[in-house]
Amino acid sequence: MRADRLSASQFQLPDLVAFNQRVRERIDPWLEKKWVRRGGILLLAGFVLFSGIWLYFASGLPSSEKLLAYQPSLPTNVRGYDGTPVQTFARERRVELSYEEFPPMVVQAFISAEDKTFFRHGGIDYPGLIGAVFDFTTKTATGGGRARGGSTITQQVAKYLLQDSSYSIGRKAREAILAFRLESTLSKEQILELYLNSIFLGRNAYGVQAASRAYFDKDVKDLTLPEAAYLAVLPKAPSNYDPVRATQKALTRRNYVLREMENNGYITADQRAAASATPLGTIRYGSNEKFRQQGGYFMEEVRRTLLKSYGDNANDGPNSVYAGGLWVRTSMNPVMQDAAANALREGLARFDGGRGWRDLELSVDLNGDWAAQLDRAAVGTGFADWKKAVVLSKDSAEARIGFTNGSTGSLPRSVADLPKRGGGGTAFDNLRPA
Repeated sequence: MRADRLSASQFQLPDLVAFNQRVRERIDPWLEKKWVRRGGILLLAGFVLFSGIWLYFASGLPSSEKLLAYQPSLPTNVRGYDGTPVQTFARERRVELSYEEFPPMVVQAFISAEDKTFFRHGGIDYPGLIGAVFDFTTKTATGGGRARGGSTITQQVAKYLLQDSSYSIGRKAREAILAFRLESTLSKEQILELYLNSIFLGRNAYGVQAASRAYFDKDVKDLTLPEAAYLAVLPKAPSNYDPVRATQKALTRRNYVLREMENNGYITADQRAAASATPLGTIRYGSNEKFRQQGGYFMEEVRRTLLKSYGDNANDGPNSVYAGGLWVRTSMNPVMQDAAANALREGLARFDGGRGWRDLELSVDLNGDWAAQLDRAAVGTGFADWKKAVVLSKDSAEARIGFTNGSTGSLPRSVADLPKRGGGGTAFDNLRPA
């Protein structure tokens, strides 16, 4: 086969000079207009300003690699010599679950309460953001208090990672930038997993599983629809929807979440109506402890030894006491520890009882929620079969008393006949309502 070589005359190069001339003939008339030149300068200045602001606020934010490797703080669990749980060291009580372990109903409740467009937006809910900025500007100008929030679930995760609760535009800017980075690094399911494991829900519970135990003494997989809806109201402000101090407010907000779930197509009208008619059903704070904190000074020495070996928090290493999720086996015998503690307690009770009855001089408001006040009173009972009580009423023969669970009973005069220490009369004589 013969190969022919092309000559310069056969291969025509494009006339770039003519092309450039045609382009200039079209563009130059526009560039001669002042408003076009000024607009271009403004666009360039805006781009430079935006880039500078972005770089300023983005400095120091977690990188994509750190976001992928992030692990929330987990408590240290301590066991006795036989494996019995005896103590836990935690600043944030948390049980970490994977996204697949959260029931769809729980996910739907939190999305309905916090961010119904979560699976559609890119980290920022722009209509909500515009409303929040307008509200912030208005209230800042008028001194009308704190503006409403406009944060998506992604922004709430960003806020948790930043550990910054300051009320400022700068914090919101950093939060928004980190939200974009989260959305570009993690999947929606990974972001939601972080959220459901990290969000503070009151009662020292971080994450939905820990809150499920703290409020209902059950695992998240066993939650009912109204229980899941109640937990979903708590991220806003757990103390504002406390089941004891703000029962009606908590019910109102829970029923709002149920209506949102219906509007979003997650539940039917019948399901919403049945759940709305259900009481909160929460347990008393602290009544679900699976084990008593045992060990006293021995456990304190264990804690100090662990701190020396592994450090306090995640900055000290992956196995730190308050973040590493350690499981520690000790030499403590829980049965013998209980026997020793009970023997000492009984001896002290006999010694103190022989000196007469002592008035603690505490009182509660009987016109309010006296059971909750009694529950919070700084009075220890010591023995498992002893209970705190408050005198509700009294006559010459007996006193009517109330307990922390709201139940009542009677105390006959005959069983309260110890003499009052440092004063006249018997214990019964000195009992008074409230």
